[in-house]
Amino acid sequence: VQLVESGGGLVQAGDSLRLSCAASGRTFSSYAVGWFRQAPGKEREFVGGISWDGSTTTYTDSVKGRFTISRDNGKNTVYVQMNTLKPEDTAVYYCAARLAYSARAAASEYAYWGQGTQVTVSS
Repeated sequence: VQLVESGGGLVQAGDSLRLSCAASGRTFSSYAVGWFRQAPGKEREFVGGISWDGSTTTYTDSVKGRFTISRDNGKNTVYVQMNTLKPEDTAVYYCAARLAYSARAAASEYAYWGQGTQVTVSS
């Protein structure tokens, strides 16, 4: 599975962005997907994830109520809608896939990664 993120950019605090993660391969519906982010000087952290059928999502506390992850398996794409962005959301955002039903918070659980897309939120 090859993953390509898009949709990042420079926005102001309070604005919204939608990131996309487009996957190659016919079996994308067999993969759970996680979103991670990494800010300069910090470790990569789990943002949230979605099960292979889209029925289950999970989020880290800092984005609950602001971020929504969804997927369209017909388009081999996973999305994260990010609302009410804050400067502390500034990071490179990565999507990752694991051949399993559920997303996991540990980066080591994912075999496939995208190249990342930069999100910068100005105050």
